[in-house]
Amino acid sequence: MSYSIALAGKGGTGKTTISGLLVKYLEKKNKGPILAVDADANANLNEVLGLKVSQTLGEAREDMKKGNVPGGMTKDMFISMRMEEAIVEAKGYDLVVMGQPEGAGCYCAANNLLTQFLEQLTGNYPYIVMDNEAGMEHISRLTTRNVDVLLMVSDTSRRALQAAFRINELAKSLNIGVAKSYLVINKVKEPPSEKILEMIRNEGIELAGVIPDNESVYVYDLEGRPTVEIPENNPAVQAAYSIFDKIIEK
Repeated sequence: MSYSIALAGKGGTGKTTISGLLVKYLEKKNKGPILAVDADANANLNEVLGLKVSQTLGEAREDMKKGNVPGGMTKDMFISMRMEEAIVEAKGYDLVVMGQPEGAGCYCAANNLLTQFLEQLTGNYPYIVMDNEAGMEHISRLTTRNVDVLLMVSDTSRRALQAAFRINELAKSLNIGVAKSYLVINKVKEPPSEKILEMIRNEGIELAGVIPDNESVYVYDLEGRPTVEIPENNPAVQAAYSIFDKIIEK
């Protein structure tokens, strides 16, 4: 049975970078094969991982809705073929990108087929890492469900923390099958203040740890270099790995 970790949080908090580091961590621990899922409409997990993406599941869904299915091919066959084509293979893990959100009109048939084939696909991987879009839309649409760990990523700003708190409350109220929730505070320039720690305690969320602000992350991103290639002795990478040690099933 797959062990799934979904990441969520306000935009700009670094959840995609942390998602990439988590994939790298799992691969280093020989937990593969791992399935990395980029469920953000503004997809860039592939850039963090240093992979090129030629097709997305959103494009397949759009083509099916428009009737762009080759003659003699059933819709099931079409979605299955396009899903296989959308999988990007790497050492120890694969990546699939959800891509563009739904446009106007009904996507029920395409979404049902995508859900069916995604469930079959995820069953082939011991670990799944899902990088979700910013905010709470993925939870309110129930696209993040039945996960072992919901990792909420925040920085030290009040708005980012409140977004994480709301995500946690929404996940609980929707009863979407989250086994465990954790908070990670990223881009930390100094230890969290007592006021921040009190806010976290009042919300009843377990703080898995903090990741220090680090210039290398910005430099790699600015230069278009995969951030997963940052040396493992980097303080930010070491802090992230220590957090993963706590939250990943041994």
